[in-house]
Amino acid sequence: MGGIVRDLLSGCSSSDIDLTATLSPHELVSSGFHRVSGKTTSAIWFRHDASHGTIEITPLADLCGLEAELARRDFTINAIAMKLCGEIIDPLGGVDHHAQGLLKACTDSSFDDDPLRIFRAFRFEADGWRMTDETEALISCREWNRALEHIPVERFSREMLKALQANVPERFFQRMLELEVGGNFLPELFRMPQIPAGPLIHHPEGDLFSHSCQVLQRVSAMTGDPLARFCAFFHDLGKLASDPTHYPRHHGHDQAGYGLSRTFCDRLRMPANYRNALAWTSRLHGTLNLWEQLRDSTRVRTAEQALRGGIADILPLVSAADKTETRPPGDWHEAVRVAGLTTAELGIAPARLDELPPGKRAEYIFQKKVQSFRAAKVKSSVSPRPTPGPLPTP
Repeated sequence: MGGIVRDLLSGCSSSDIDLTATLSPHELVSSGFHRVSGKTTSAIWFRHDASHGTIEITPLADLCGLEAELARRDFTINAIAMKLCGEIIDPLGGVDHHAQGLLKACTDSSFDDDPLRIFRAFRFEADGWRMTDETEALISCREWNRALEHIPVERFSREMLKALQANVPERFFQRMLELEVGGNFLPELFRMPQIPAGPLIHHPEGDLFSHSCQVLQRVSAMTGDPLARFCAFFHDLGKLASDPTHYPRHHGHDQAGYGLSRTFCDRLRMPANYRNALAWTSRLHGTLNLWEQLRDSTRVRTAEQALRGGIADILPLVSAADKTETRPPGDWHEAVRVAGLTTAELGIAPARLDELPPGKRAEYIFQKKVQSFRAAKVKSSVSPRPTPGPLPTP
């Protein structure tokens, strides 16, 4: 039941199998399952199978309780059960809602039972589903901050990351603003619409939220990587620290974003690679925007920092999307290649490093990288272009 049936109806594969069964705890343990209890969710029995993926079982006292169990689900499209013989059990009309692309809460108390389901609804909408008017009214009819205080921030962040993998990821954030839900998790998001993105000559879209959505849209067209999309949407986090008296300019927002990104990701309990990647994207995207004006040494240094932040492939995408371009600077990948060279690959003998004072060795290696980068540029500029072939005969 649940997501696997929804995926089967959509013609999609599923790596998670969600079952319900009338098995005793002893029988479940004997079958290799172990019980997992959540702070805000019901206990389930869990097992990972190499052939089928994750298997979760919700135990029932008897099959008479199946309809009640389905009614406790979040949305009707997830409240469809299928017997092992293939027979569909659909007491809430989920099959019809699935066919119409509609997201309908199973009961009027669905969001009260678990307020995180609100963000799950937004995540589903980012993937093309549409809430029914009645379901949307269940969210808009009240204020949710107090109820959401009891939800671990990790659960919110998981929904956000899933939304970032969706077809229209910016929809998740748009719905948070439209229905005014989630300010306790993402207060930064709710400030964005009031902050200018920059001078109108460079940012005709106006506000920071609109700009962030545009950059996310452009990067999403180039990659499905949730890390790249996360960095795209929050790349201008540092603009939240700008002095309003200087609007619409945001001098120093790249450096401010470097520090803000770390505390921001720590608060959301994001993985370490997300914290590192966003911090360096915030700091370096403006530098990459000025690539053609940079000295070779600054280009190599920027590439070194991008490698350190794990964003060598992400940074040029965000920079291009920030300027509405479609591709990174021509020699960016060469700068990254050179920045990653070892001393042996640079032709530096160990004896030569031993001759230098310890404080001079890093600078010596760096200058060798700059020389290598310049040599590669010269070689590229003098390489003969391929001779064009004969024109095709009409």
